[in-house]
Amino acid sequence: MERPSGTARRRAAFRAILAGNACIHPASVHDPIAGRIATDLGFEAAMFAGSVASLTVLGAPDIILLTLSEFADQARRICRAGAPPLLVDANHGYGNALNVMRTVQELETAGIAALTIEDTDLPRAHGGGEPGLLSLEAGLGKMRAAVAARDDAGLVVVARTSALNLVNLDEAVRRAKAYSTCGADALFFTGVNDWEQLAAIQAASGGLPIILGGTPAGMSDKARLAAHGVRVALQGHQPFAAAVAAIHATLKALRDGMPPAELKGVAPASLMKAVTREADYAAWTRDFL
Repeated sequence: MERPSGTARRRAAFRAILAGNACIHPASVHDPIAGRIATDLGFEAAMFAGSVASLTVLGAPDIILLTLSEFADQARRICRAGAPPLLVDANHGYGNALNVMRTVQELETAGIAALTIEDTDLPRAHGGGEPGLLSLEAGLGKMRAAVAARDDAGLVVVARTSALNLVNLDEAVRRAKAYSTCGADALFFTGVNDWEQLAAIQAASGGLPIILGGTPAGMSDKARLAAHGVRVALQGHQPFAAAVAAIHATLKALRDGMPPAELKGVAPASLMKAVTREADYAAWTRDFL
């Protein structure tokens, strides 16, 4: 029997999460080392956000400056290094519905397990103020294009809407009903702030699993989230911010004259060897060089 590829196994594992009865928190990752740490710590899945990608690749805020190729390249690096099943935030698909198809193709090739396509009207138009939503017809066009573009049926396509925080609950319910019929495997919502909103969205989601882009402190009960159909709940992207703080503190200490041997918070050699998979490379060197 042919052994499934690592990509196939990761996609199957993410589908198992969606088909299960529990809610998980994915690890927010930004590069290959972060992905490996998430694996070593036992995270069931990882999340690579568009905002984090912009920070990592460009050092820029999340205002849709990153290109598809830059995003896909970083996702490929994270997957190649052995991250858990990777859910990525493909934003608006980098253009119209045809661009969405290209986005799905590039990210599928990168080895991700799942991707979200959102219905926010991006990039921001001249003089348009804060972004709003695409029309429902345009949003459906993007979601259907995403489903049609995948070559591997194991790849999870998630329809994402910001209707709740950009418009209101009624619009979120309307879009949940519509997107549940477009062939997407799950629905992603931002802006859910209470259990009543979540219950209304669940009722409109046609039985599809729900992914939440963060929850307030009062909605941290994973068992209750699971009972409302939530299978993945993001917790934010603190690991990248923590890494920035650590780098800043270390460089500042060195700049201020602290001897390297006195630095605090530096990863020990054992951890560096583990996250770089030094033992594997040493074995391959013995075997093949």
